[in-house]
Amino acid sequence: MSALPSRWDGVDQRVPDSLADLRGPATGMVALPVHLGWSGLTEFDLMNPLLRMSLYRTVITGGGRGDAESYLNAELLVADWPTLRRGLGPSYRRAWEGKIAALGRE
Repeated sequence: MSALPSRWDGVDQRVPDSLADLRGPATGMVALPVHLGWSGLTEFDLMNPLLRMSLYRTVITGGGRGDAESYLNAELLVADWPTLRRGLGPSYRRAWEGKIAALGRE
């Protein structure tokens, strides 16, 4: 009998290659598509730090590389990372910090 894949399989492939690939907005409202915002909030005000972190957590844990590139902003991610990383599982933290050196480890 084959083992079922882990929900963390492929996490590394979902992380963009660099911060330069993150071209998401820095201000305004962000509305997530159904494949990401299927439950709970679907619109996020980027000026509200709690909503922004919720958006980023949703995209990082539920989205693919293209989602991260479209919805995450490099400057905001770096600024919020020390707090945001605490709300992510260890596989996500390792994948993002391992691929994007600017995130480092706290």
